[in-house]
Amino acid sequence: MDELAQHRQARRQHQSAQPLWREVLGARLRRLRKLRGLTLTDLAAAAGVSPQYLSEVERGRKEPSSEMIAAISGALGLTLVQLTSHVADELQRTSFTSQLSSTQSLYSPASHSFSGSPQLSLVA
Repeated sequence: MDELAQHRQARRQHQSAQPLWREVLGARLRRLRKLRGLTLTDLAAAAGVSPQYLSEVERGRKEPSSEMIAAISGALGLTLVQLTSHVADELQRTSFTSQLSSTQSLYSPASHSFSGSPQLSLVA
């Protein structure tokens, strides 16, 4: 495997373990837009951005400025604080799940101990 392929693979593994703020933000914006029955074009027009730009934001491809996030959240009927809180909650859940997952992968059910530390046992 060449160096570029290794870099891409490492990046994908890191991203799957811990999502980026822009990815969580985009997913949240898309869910909120759909819950409100808005099309991409409707929300983009209300926020004063292009549908293409909004699509990139929703897919986590663009890192929008705070002004853009405020405009989009306002068009969704949310304050910037409310939207930020939603995204932070999602990141915490994802982080907790990721930590739990990595802890479980260290657990060895056969020996009831954590790898590398046979003296430790898992206590429920």
